[in-house]
Amino acid sequence: MQYQTLPQLNEKVSKICLGTMTWGQQNSESDAHAQMDMALSAGVNFWDTAEMYPSPPDKDKQGDTERFMGTWFNKTKQRNKVILASKISPMNFLRDGQTRFNAVHISSAIDGNLERLQTDYIDIYQLHWPERQTNYFSQLGYTEEMAAQPLDDLTPFLETIQALNDEIKKGRIRAYGLSNDTAWGLMRYLWEAEKNVLIAPITVQNPYSLLNRVYEVGMAEIAHRENVGLLAYSPLGFGVLSGKYLDGKRPTGARLTMYDRFARYTNEEALSATAKYAKIAADAGLDMAQMALAFVNSRSFVTSNIIGATTTEQLQSNIDSINLTLSADVLAAIEAVHTQHPNPSP
Repeated sequence: MQYQTLPQLNEKVSKICLGTMTWGQQNSESDAHAQMDMALSAGVNFWDTAEMYPSPPDKDKQGDTERFMGTWFNKTKQRNKVILASKISPMNFLRDGQTRFNAVHISSAIDGNLERLQTDYIDIYQLHWPERQTNYFSQLGYTEEMAAQPLDDLTPFLETIQALNDEIKKGRIRAYGLSNDTAWGLMRYLWEAEKNVLIAPITVQNPYSLLNRVYEVGMAEIAHRENVGLLAYSPLGFGVLSGKYLDGKRPTGARLTMYDRFARYTNEEALSATAKYAKIAADAGLDMAQMALAFVNSRSFVTSNIIGATTTEQLQSNIDSINLTLSADVLAAIEAVHTQHPNPSP
């Protein structure tokens, strides 16, 4: 395993992060425990979850992912070997709709996170997506409707930062990060924290894959200049970049077979690009999923690559991508496809 240092925590986190959002929908508690056993034995010490999970969101199953992690921590007594990330999620069915990023709601959310996880601290606590309406979740462009939303209606950035800093002082979280945010959002948090001599966010969890390299446009330089690393999610585009959905295939039990709401990686441009990436992998004698993951692993602005799997076989293969270094020819071929099909799945 390879590791990246988080200087703000003085911790080394694995370049591969264990994603967990299928636990409770596609994976049972015993499945989840087997994945945690495998991940830790392979040196994957960085795990990510959220109060909303599993996904797709389900009011009756909400929190099961964290509960599965909590029972594993209680059983194995190995919480101290894991760098744990979780989130507050502004989903209306959570906590009777008390999901604003203010001190009261953040504190209440963390109460629930800690109880389900059976731990007394979270290493990185993330804001799952902004309160404000902006271009995230498949929305590439910034619209007039988004611009019309007054910020006065939302929790002030400084209030959120102060609330998270207070939680750090209490020892309930060690650091915080953003998720599904924009260059403006990240820079506003950094500016408010510096101006008020407060602890700033240390990571951003945004989508990044061969089908969605939007992060490179404005966020990558911030990651470099401001030392705020990317936690890349959906590096396989919900499994599309494994090639298993090519030619209209819908494997039994696969995510896109079960849930048609995840359609952004299967539009015409995305499928055309995916077929070309598949050919690159085949011509180079590479496993397509490992090639896609190795590309993400190779980016200097990526702190950790969040992989998810529904089977331990998939998980092992995904973890093994850390051992793959893509040749200059493969990287050049990838760039050629990206030029033809830029960001078909934002």
